[in-house]
Amino acid sequence: MSQPSQATETAFLTLPKASEYLGISPNTLYVWRHRRQGPPSFRMGRRVMYRITALDTWVRAQERADSRSNPALNPLAQMPQRRSRATK
Repeated sequence: MSQPSQATETAFLTLPKASEYLGISPNTLYVWRHRRQGPPSFRMGRRVMYRITALDTWVRAQERADSRSNPALNPLAQMPQRRSRATK
């Protein structure tokens, strides 16, 4: 059997390696996959695989969606809204 090339080895990660790469538990990644949440994945034979570029893209999207990382989403940066008066 031939050795996998360096490019093939680094382009895809198995579920345990992807969880290590993201710094989360393999169980969390498994549950997200089951619920169709989290980073995109696919099956390669019996293995669940994650493309490293997809993991990086997913992390960037999470950062943009989080108000602590994205000042435009910070509710404290918004002007307070006036309540509408209820008419009787």
